[in-house]
Amino acid sequence: MTIQGWILILLFVGLLLAVTKPVGAWLFALYEGRRTPLHAVLGPVERGFYRLAGIDPDEEQSWRRYAVHMLLFNFVLTLFTYAVLRLQGLLPLNGLGYGGVGADGAFNTAISFTTNTNWQWYSGEAALSNLSQMLGLTIQNFLSAATGIALAFAFFRGFARREAKTIGNFWADVTRVTLYLLLPISIVYGVYLIASGVPQTLAASVDLTTLEGAKQTLELGPVASQEAIKMLGTNGGGFFNANSAHPFENPTALTNLVQMLSIFVIGFGLTWCFGKAVGNTRQGWAILSAMLVLFLAGVTVTYWQEAAGNPILHSLGVPGGNMEGKEVRFGIAASALFAVVTTAASCGAVNAMHDSFTALGGMIPLFNIQLGEVVVGGVGAGIYGFLLFAILAVFVAGLMVGRTPEYVGKKIEAREVKLAVLAIAVLPLCILGFTAIAAVLPAGLAGPLNKGPHGFSEILYAFTSATGNNGSAFAGLTAGTPFYNSLLGIAMWLGRFFVIVPMLAIAGSLAAKKHVPESAGSFPTTGPLWIGLLVGIVLIVGGLTFLPSLALGPIADHLAMIHGQLS
Repeated sequence: MTIQGWILILLFVGLLLAVTKPVGAWLFALYEGRRTPLHAVLGPVERGFYRLAGIDPDEEQSWRRYAVHMLLFNFVLTLFTYAVLRLQGLLPLNGLGYGGVGADGAFNTAISFTTNTNWQWYSGEAALSNLSQMLGLTIQNFLSAATGIALAFAFFRGFARREAKTIGNFWADVTRVTLYLLLPISIVYGVYLIASGVPQTLAASVDLTTLEGAKQTLELGPVASQEAIKMLGTNGGGFFNANSAHPFENPTALTNLVQMLSIFVIGFGLTWCFGKAVGNTRQGWAILSAMLVLFLAGVTVTYWQEAAGNPILHSLGVPGGNMEGKEVRFGIAASALFAVVTTAASCGAVNAMHDSFTALGGMIPLFNIQLGEVVVGGVGAGIYGFLLFAILAVFVAGLMVGRTPEYVGKKIEAREVKLAVLAIAVLPLCILGFTAIAAVLPAGLAGPLNKGPHGFSEILYAFTSATGNNGSAFAGLTAGTPFYNSLLGIAMWLGRFFVIVPMLAIAGSLAAKKHVPESAGSFPTTGPLWIGLLVGIVLIVGGLTFLPSLALGPIADHLAMIHGQLS
């Protein structure tokens, strides 16, 4: 580890903390539906959308209506993306003449981008046309991110409102987030990327002659526009197979820093927005503090292990850190930081190959996802996931002090705790269940590139990433098969919506309750004790996935050896 590496990490955290309140204030304005400076330009566009769709943005919805409209919206988006991919060969802007995507591949990709997972079984530049990238994927990058933030707003209203039957209007929330937050920032961000050397063109490729005199064809396309929302919306799907390790997606050390900042910036802002919504910004800072404790611990372990390098290579006289699978222009510190950032958020973009990390260095990205991606987390999804853990934490605190648990002025009763457990339990059940299936069936065992324990880790990481809606991979797994495309697609859908619906039910239940003033017997939820309890609960629940997976590996490896699939 070097001083320069730690300066980068501390600079990264410092810049994010500096913009947390301004970003949170902008989000709070959208949460309340207040006018912003952009309304002068975009207000008519917003009203035009409502008129065309026949929507009254002032008509509030119960949690059930909010959930139904959200599910229908995402189902239609999935069908639309599936159709675009299947019909790719017949559609324009297909300069390289790609045919339609197969049924299982289109199924997987449509669900992947709808759920904000952006898992990619294919090489983007070798499988998708420019139209598919723009119409099928970039649109989903905006709308899946907007859906996550809208859901966070709905959950905030559950805590903030008193004796209310509604939690907002889904269509108004999604429209405002897209128009006044994601779109303006992405335009400015895209221009910056173009100025930094990222391509933005409808041309499919360019032919050139290298310095050695060889002929080469470089794939191009509207990369900058997809890259901006890919990072800002914690989507992570790359235009190119190498993702953010590709110089056309991430050309310089500065773009690398900006991309990492953009992954976290909305998640940081949402913590302040939550505190403002419930009338106590210290609540938001407490949540952010717990997130930072977990994040910095993960960065420390990953950077330490990658900088220490491989002891086997050291014994052979090859000193230094682990540079396998890393870009020389980024180095170990920036690669380790990026890996922890992208898995602490539900982003999945990579600037190094996680499959080539050291054992403990690769464990942290895997563990981050298994925690539920609440260490800042995806836009919207991170904060509402963390609040589910907060409900469990106050329940545990209530058991210890013998009082009905309360959080930000709302009593947490049996219904809320049961729903929170139901939402959180989806992650370990799906990860362990699907991994067990793939680790013993011949179709699943045909996927890993490596044999033995690391081959199992490739399978485990895939289902962890899919269920956690992350999208990164131990890329040694050959996942573009009907078996993996289908099973991973189901895991993505369950991991997204089987968490959201119980969360919205909790929001509806809390909104209907009275506000309970703090008393001398109330458990404090803003100090160091509360932050420590939150961190402990997140680690314990994350262990419900991580520890059984350690036991599952040897069992699966033994069964595979019996069948001659792994050695």
